[in-house]
Amino acid sequence: MTSPEDLKKYVRDVPDYPQKGIIFRDITPLLGEKTIFREVVELMSRAWSANPPDLVAAIEARGFIPGAAIAVKLGAGFVPIRKTGKLPWMTVMESYELEYGTDQLEVHSDAVQPGQKVLIVDDVLATGGTASAAVRLMRKLGADVVGVQVLIELGYLEGRQRLQDVKLVSEIVY
Repeated sequence: MTSPEDLKKYVRDVPDYPQKGIIFRDITPLLGEKTIFREVVELMSRAWSANPPDLVAAIEARGFIPGAAIAVKLGAGFVPIRKTGKLPWMTVMESYELEYGTDQLEVHSDAVQPGQKVLIVDDVLATGGTASAAVRLMRKLGADVVGVQVLIELGYLEGRQRLQDVKLVSEIVY
């Protein structure tokens, strides 16, 4: 199994994207390496396999990629958490702050049944705003949020502080 330090070789740093002063962690090189991508899905599924969730709720857009694969691996259903205006059915919304602004997340109002165990997946945890909004959104629907799984955690931004009431697992930490 590839170490977290070795996985960093497959993450491209893009300076000043989406705005000056931000270093964007691009996972597309990692996704393009089939062996590494398979290992990442295994790694990201490991902490949840003994007690798998009913649903994996993944955050748009890059969270969908590992999220869908993890759902299949864990035998769970999949729920897309989208930006405002992209879902065709009745939705529930939650606002949040980003490292570089504010935004909103939506999910179909019938995507989760009360009491269902939900794992939230995203590619990167930065300030924690998006992940904490996803937790709140799932709880609005009555979900039992079992945890948040991310591929990359930007530890220097202290996003973990916003998720103290939920299990958080990250595979690569910067």
